[in-house]
Amino acid sequence: MATKVEIKVADEVWVATALLHRERRGAIDFFVDEILERARREGITKELRPGVYVHIVQHCVANRAPNPGRYRMLLETAEGRRRLFRKGDSYHPDREGSKTVPESEDLPKEYQPLLDWYQEWTQATAGQQVERDPLLRLRGSGKKLWKSEPADEYVNRLREGWQ
Repeated sequence: MATKVEIKVADEVWVATALLHRERRGAIDFFVDEILERARREGITKELRPGVYVHIVQHCVANRAPNPGRYRMLLETAEGRRRLFRKGDSYHPDREGSKTVPESEDLPKEYQPLLDWYQEWTQATAGQQVERDPLLRLRGSGKKLWKSEPADEYVNRLREGWQ
């Protein structure tokens, strides 16, 4: 289904990944080749552009150093695996403030509902991120450490006898 709308390569990658997430609701992430094949199958542009692959591998990946693309549309969950980026995901500091989702006006009309789906998906999966990450589950667990004494006194007590 080739379109006359000129879509950015990064937005095409986001659309293909969003479609995979929507189609395979239980899947956490996808192989790079799965996203590439989904973009090819979707046929948003007349021919799959060569830049799609490098955007999936590098330019759109939030937790990789920018080179040169700075998008935060995907997250590398394991080597060769990606999923859509969600608020709260870690990312390379040089990507701060960069684009995470396409602008509605930049998408062909038939893909604009994916933006609403994404909002629902991120809200539904927000709690799962904390549940799966053992470090995030520890959040707030130390807040009672200084309950009986001021923090400075506690630290000084711990340091007694240090040389």
